[in-house]
Amino acid sequence: MPRTRLSRLREYQVEERASLDALLDQARIAHIGLVSDGHPVVIPTAVARDGDALLVHGSTGSRWMRLVATGVPACVEVTSVDGIIVARSAFESSFRYRSAVLFGRFERLQGERVAGALDVLVDKLIPGRRGEVRASTRAELNKTMVLSMPIATWSLKVSDGWPEDDPDDVAGPSWAGVVPLAEHAGTPVPAPDLAAGALLPRSVLSLTEGPG
Repeated sequence: MPRTRLSRLREYQVEERASLDALLDQARIAHIGLVSDGHPVVIPTAVARDGDALLVHGSTGSRWMRLVATGVPACVEVTSVDGIIVARSAFESSFRYRSAVLFGRFERLQGERVAGALDVLVDKLIPGRRGEVRASTRAELNKTMVLSMPIATWSLKVSDGWPEDDPDDVAGPSWAGVVPLAEHAGTPVPAPDLAAGALLPRSVLSLTEGPG
């Protein structure tokens, strides 16, 4: 069986690329799986989609990034928990979620591609922020590694249904339904050493205001 084909709950598999892109564009953190020194490891890291590629970055001194940069096989996992399915029994209770696993090999970006990829990563974390801060220095770029993996081999699993209780439980008095979950940005907290008169930038205000 291909590794991109679900072995269980196959009805949850979604094959539309647009649905995968929507999840990758929402996710800020991904988990990178690889084998290092004969042992499996999973590393959490910031992630951004750039067209048909997935970008991650870190220090040039990072052991796992240096290993991944050699082209060893890797997998990337991202998940969004969108709600709690409250069933009438503990057995049927679950989550609404979207979960993707991507397989491939990363390459290390070089030259001008590094600065461009970092711009994508910065604006993924805080949309619009790149235009509000100074450009990265050469020293900063030399200390930073950016890796790119083609979005080519992947699977996407989506659970967006309702409780599936037994008929006897449905006829009973217990409540059932879905509790939606969503990420929420709180009130920005200024740094202790913030310069007098420094105003909240548009990018940060947009985070707190939400979409629209």
